[in-house]
Amino acid sequence: MQAKAAESLLAFAEQTVPGLRGLDGQATSAKIEQRYSELLGALRWFIDERRTDEALRLASSLAPFWMATKRLEEGSEWSDRALASPDGTDAARGETLFQAGLLAFWRGDDDRAFALHDHALAIGRRIGDPTVTAKALTGLARIALRRTGVDEARRLCHEALAITEGTADRTGRSNALHVLGVTAQMAGEFLEARKLMSERIALARETGNYATIGLEASNLAMVERQLGNLDQAEALSREALDISYRRGDDWATPLMISGLAAVATQRGELERAATLVGAAESLMEAQGFEWPPDERPHYERVVAILAEAKDSDELERVRVAGRAMTPAAAVDFALGPRA
Repeated sequence: MQAKAAESLLAFAEQTVPGLRGLDGQATSAKIEQRYSELLGALRWFIDERRTDEALRLASSLAPFWMATKRLEEGSEWSDRALASPDGTDAARGETLFQAGLLAFWRGDDDRAFALHDHALAIGRRIGDPTVTAKALTGLARIALRRTGVDEARRLCHEALAITEGTADRTGRSNALHVLGVTAQMAGEFLEARKLMSERIALARETGNYATIGLEASNLAMVERQLGNLDQAEALSREALDISYRRGDDWATPLMISGLAAVATQRGELERAATLVGAAESLMEAQGFEWPPDERPHYERVVAILAEAKDSDELERVRVAGRAMTPAAAVDFALGPRA
């Protein structure tokens, strides 16, 4: 590979990958997929030629694609190779450390994720970069939700908000609002969670970030459901599922389906809930993802209610049928009319 070709591929990745956040995410993913082997060749060339800054930038750019296409192990390996290269700017290294930390987090490797985010935090603080610092803090906050609980996660996110206050940063602040909203929901502070999640949706609408709009609508649906607003919760979950499926977001889709299962459970529509939760389980297992800490209690509650129901054997049969659905059939059922 020649330098000019590698540089052109880096520019392609940096210009194209952000499109994964839009409604045309599937088309964007297909465009990247067509050139994926070339992109890996460019990444390898940058590493071999010790052009570390470009290697770090390309690894960071590809991280959302690796997550969207379930290439978590592969993405982690390439990120580690780029990070092992000497030199490079601190800003590029900090961003790559953060993205590599997310890849490790979604693989369930919290120890590795913590080390990567902590290193990114040290760099962000040293160079005074609010975005790298805030993103690293929110990465650590996600791990805290699994390990040490809500209070530590909140402390980290409030620090991230303070660092980004009055700056041009949007990404780090959005991440902090997301985790704070999750912690408020987990702590039962539903009105505060609604406020934080609504603010994040508004930020996402400013930039046309449909990935965030869909995910946060799903989180807000969880809050409205616990406030007893089932119609609003269902409307938000349907909107979130429609966005995620149109975008081809395989990671988010089962979370939205699980949210609709929880709504059906609260309405006493247990057969519908069993079908939906079975479909969500199958999609999660196919992707090798862990249930997020804020989602798992709600999923487990649905499963427990189905197991304790009078007709639990029949509901289990329905749940198994849900697990056998194709992704398209599961989404059609979830968005279709209630019985």
